[in-house]
Amino acid sequence: MGEPDLIVLDLRLDQEDGLELLRETRSRSDVPVIIITGDGRDEIDRVVGLELGADDCITKPFSLRELLARIRAVLRRHEAGRSAPQRDPERRRSKFGGWQLDRRLRRLVDPAGSQISLTKGEYALLTAFLDAPQRPLSREQLLQATRVHEDIFDRSIDVQILRLRRKLEPHPSTPQIIRTELGVGYTFTLPVQTA
Repeated sequence: MGEPDLIVLDLRLDQEDGLELLRETRSRSDVPVIIITGDGRDEIDRVVGLELGADDCITKPFSLRELLARIRAVLRRHEAGRSAPQRDPERRRSKFGGWQLDRRLRRLVDPAGSQISLTKGEYALLTAFLDAPQRPLSREQLLQATRVHEDIFDRSIDVQILRLRRKLEPHPSTPQIIRTELGVGYTFTLPVQTA
């Protein structure tokens, strides 16, 4: 049996931990995931689920029409990301601050030589920063570059930034590589060499 096109995951399972299943899924696959939470008060579960890599979140109770609309939106974004042409096929490698990103293989290697896994959203966000180093980018520019502009969560880009910082920054709570520009957006501070 092949990989599913999309997973709808209820975080409130009887004997399984939904967040742990999401973490396991993300460690092995980039399949789109929509999480379902119990009620409007489960904000922590929603935030943690999005930080773990869920593509969308829906709260009970919901209608079948809303669920189908969200499934179609997530699948459209996923398909658009897969079929998007490389911006510049000649630039296959980007180097910054000891890090190296091989765009052809979608492989990120840290300064110590260890491979760092990236979700599709994190990869798209990193390439957007590498294409515009040391220039402030607005949330809207980053949303468009990562193809999540249809997402209902207007702060979803902040969650993506948080996840990427955790992978790149030595001290994510005091970021030096991806800096917040108040009232503007974010700036990738390192110079980038492409080959």
